[in-house]
Amino acid sequence: MLKTKTMESIKNRRTIRKYQTTDVADELLNDLLETSFRASTVGNMQVYSVIVTRDVEMKEKLSPAHYNQPMVKQAPVVLTFCADFRRFSQWCVQRNAEPGYENFQSFMNAAVDTLLVAQTFCTLAEDKGLGICYLGTTTYNPQPIIDALQLPRLVFPVTTITLGYPAEIPDQVDRLPFQGLIHQEHYHDYTPDELDQLYAYKESLPQNMKFIQENKKETLAQVFTDVRYTKKDNEATSVNLLNALRAQGFLD
Repeated sequence: MLKTKTMESIKNRRTIRKYQTTDVADELLNDLLETSFRASTVGNMQVYSVIVTRDVEMKEKLSPAHYNQPMVKQAPVVLTFCADFRRFSQWCVQRNAEPGYENFQSFMNAAVDTLLVAQTFCTLAEDKGLGICYLGTTTYNPQPIIDALQLPRLVFPVTTITLGYPAEIPDQVDRLPFQGLIHQEHYHDYTPDELDQLYAYKESLPQNMKFIQENKKETLAQVFTDVRYTKKDNEATSVNLLNALRAQGFLD
């Protein structure tokens, strides 16, 4: 089997939520970002921007939007990766071209660009011994982030990453078996027996069995649907997301 340092780094990756006080040097951070900007894009427009936050007061402003997760304040660097069609649109106008990017498709294109860059950055950072944590809360509470970072029209936060040198070596989180995620030639729907096999390991983990007991549920699936990611919460955050997208010009 082909093995490289990067492949081994990815296979052994862990989400880091506790960081050393050691700072991340500007030279290293800038090199990682510049290299990540070689990631693939939709149409070679590079419709993304990255907001680098080191200032303590700025982290304080961002923290509530991320449900006050401690790593936002504790990490040396917080990076907000944004879909950005503003820069490209301004360039078009300046070159006598009429931009038509105030729509959802353009947001999707920019979001794809943004996530490609973000994941490339994370892979490079971990290869250099840094730890990262993705914050899914970015799209749950986009408006406070937009306000704190003063994001103009056609700029939208897609994901946030905390960055620093790890102060912990947590266990790896479980992943579904490779065979259950691959479909040859076309999508093959799952039989009940296949689903049982696919989720058997996840359901057997002691920490997941503990979650079931603590939440007084019958199955792990109910922990997800009734506690962690409820329909009510998903609908509420969807409204927040759509309202913020409209305010930023992507749903005109």
